Amino acid sequence: MALHLIKLCVGADSIDDLREWVSQRSLTAIAAGLEPHSVHTTRMIPKRIEELLDEGSLYWVIKGQVQARQKLLDIRSFTGADGITRCDLILGPEVIETSPAPKRPFQGWRYLKGEEAPRDLAGSDLSQDLPSDLRRELAELGLL
Repeated sequence: MALHLIKLCVGADSIDDLREWVSQRSLTAIAAGLEPHSVHTTRMIPKRIEELLDEGSLYWVIKGQVQARQKLLDIRSFTGADGITRCDLILGPEVIETSPAPKRPFQGWRYLKGEEAPRDLAGSDLSQDLPSDLRRELAELGLL
């Protein structure tokens, strides 16, 4: 079973906001002659890198709900100009919508076991045609 990361998506109010950010990052990378992926920098470096890179994803919490994920392509540590070691999470260009799952705020990232990860919505649920706000409210009520 895959191991994943989960993180708050600070600054995004919706999956569309996240998709726009990822799209902009991908276009910038393509313009620079690089692969169309996005990079998220974090201070803490995961210790279970091999497990994470074996089909793992970064699950995004948006407005108190796990709502989307991006495939983890690579994890690279580096030391910044300030002398602090950080980590780049290299993420795939596709934002995959998941079934909404409530999540309380937390700092940084956490490991997420494969069996605890919300399922992908693509092609699996009639509710995917609903607006994301309505889907989130229905999930909060336990109706999805």
